[in-house]
Amino acid sequence: MTADTVGGVWTYSLELARGLARQGARTFLATMGAELTREQIREAQSVHNLKVLESRFKLEWMDDPWHDVRAAGDWLLGLEREYAPDVVHLNGYSHAALPWKAPVLVAAHSCVCSWWRAVKGEEAPASWDTYRQHVRDGLAAANLVVAPSEDMLASMERHYGGVANGRVIPNGLHAHHASAKPKEQIIFAAGRLWDEGKNISSLAEIAADLPWPVHIAGETRPPHGEPKQFPNVTCLGRLSSRELTPWFARTSIYALPARYEPFGLSALEAALSECALVLGDIPSLREVWADAAVYVSPEDPEHLKQELRELIADAERRRDMARRARTRAAQYTSERMTEGYLEAYSDLLHRTSVVPDAESEEVAVCAS
Repeated sequence: MTADTVGGVWTYSLELARGLARQGARTFLATMGAELTREQIREAQSVHNLKVLESRFKLEWMDDPWHDVRAAGDWLLGLEREYAPDVVHLNGYSHAALPWKAPVLVAAHSCVCSWWRAVKGEEAPASWDTYRQHVRDGLAAANLVVAPSEDMLASMERHYGGVANGRVIPNGLHAHHASAKPKEQIIFAAGRLWDEGKNISSLAEIAADLPWPVHIAGETRPPHGEPKQFPNVTCLGRLSSRELTPWFARTSIYALPARYEPFGLSALEAALSECALVLGDIPSLREVWADAAVYVSPEDPEHLKQELRELIADAERRRDMARRARTRAAQYTSERMTEGYLEAYSDLLHRTSVVPDAESEEVAVCAS
């Protein structure tokens, strides 16, 4: 299974590879986007039946990526010839249109056009037309399209036309991500501080007016620009999954006032550690969390401040919301996600009349 190394897809890919390994599957993880960090290498080495194949090709949503996208396509086809996977699982769109021999599943985690609509309130400009066409071509070529929520699947249909054979498989995490310690008077958030979709900057904006300190993990430097300053919060920088776990364990309130979040693995990690959730009031997060979170308007920092202050003042409500979050999170397990993908892979193999080697119980997956 291949992955984008610069976002949440990395966590998702390792979690799925780990779940597939428990079922006897072997995964080839072809990475793109950036060089693996030492921590990412350590994480990957902990996953059984996983072979990492590293590259630094640009991703399709990056600036002027198309030379790299074409080169990455040649590289991926070469990997298919070398490893002969039963299924190709793409966590991007453009490469679905390549002449693969194995059936292709595309996982739609996010996209520029749906991000632009949610954040800017308008369609992505004409400068994104090449990207838009690549995504449309990839979706049309895929044998199966999977999204982590109904809202995200509907968004793909809305922005790129009909999505054939669409299916929802919610993301999931293993119980080892849960670590609840005695809670401290902390408000915590994790995500890129410069990302308008995550909207964590609105939390920093009102932090000085909150009784509790605000700690934020994530990058402050945008891809092309200088680091942004957030004087009223403690910026922890980018943290690995291992480094994030104790923060979730200590935190009483996890805040993610997102404008755009197709599922939200960080909120799931927080909920597993019994944090009360304060989330952006958007359809995808409502779908995932139902009544297990407090919702705030992403465009109203005063509403965010009010809800946080009320949760801080009401310990019983705060504990109740933490319990609700933990109960809801129990639905989104690694096992459930793995079962969903194994069923999808099986359907692809039967639909395309591709049968695994009868002498092997393993199913090899090459994802991108």
